[in-house]
Amino acid sequence: MSDLLQRVTAFRADFARRQAAETVELPGAFTVRDPDHSRSQEHNRLIVHAPDADPAALPELAAQGLGPRQEYRITVLDEALGERATPMLAAAGYDRDTELILARETAGCALPEPAAHPVEPAELRAAVFRQQLDWGLDEDLARHLTDRRTARLRGAEKVSFLAARTLDGEIAAWADLYLDRTAGLAQLEDLVTAELHREQGHGDTLLATGLALAAAAGIPQLFLIADVTDWPREWYSRRGFTELGRSYSFLNH
Repeated sequence: MSDLLQRVTAFRADFARRQAAETVELPGAFTVRDPDHSRSQEHNRLIVHAPDADPAALPELAAQGLGPRQEYRITVLDEALGERATPMLAAAGYDRDTELILARETAGCALPEPAAHPVEPAELRAAVFRQQLDWGLDEDLARHLTDRRTARLRGAEKVSFLAARTLDGEIAAWADLYLDRTAGLAQLEDLVTAELHREQGHGDTLLATGLALAAAAGIPQLFLIADVTDWPREWYSRRGFTELGRSYSFLNH
């Protein structure tokens, strides 16, 4: 594992711990829990950080740390462990998603014109909630996935919610930006363009703004997570991002 990937992995684990309402430490892993966002798998899951954790024990650890749930999410941060755990978790009824960790340097990145700007979570709420409903989620789940954003404020040294707007001021796209000068890392997360405003350059505006803000803060690397099966991986690749490694997310069915 490269030094950069090690630092990214540590940052992801630390971010999850800091934003959690509750944590339970387990052998080679920990669970995060948040009763206020009980339907958010991001805030209620088992995170496996040790590369030598026992793959066969993961379902039991998830149940032990999370208590009774309809679904259990297990995130395995180490790629090799995730590969070893896949057949065992599949036998236990878990499906696997592969997460690509992509990164690029921020040196020389300048704010675009127009740029995206930080907004308060309340300003984003209507647009995010509407998008969740457009994706076919029920209202209760859409509410949980919209309101969980406030928990992320605890996750990093500086957390910003960026919004790109139309010419008439409507929020067209949004993303989270996490800055950590101590770790020398920035993360761009949850970049979404509303259905009505796609293919108008708003994603590029958010990405360029995030890179520029990280550069201005003296942070040399920005990383993000992309699904291996989704089109954004190619979109990010064309914008200078390269693959650092992979992690895995497992959900029982």
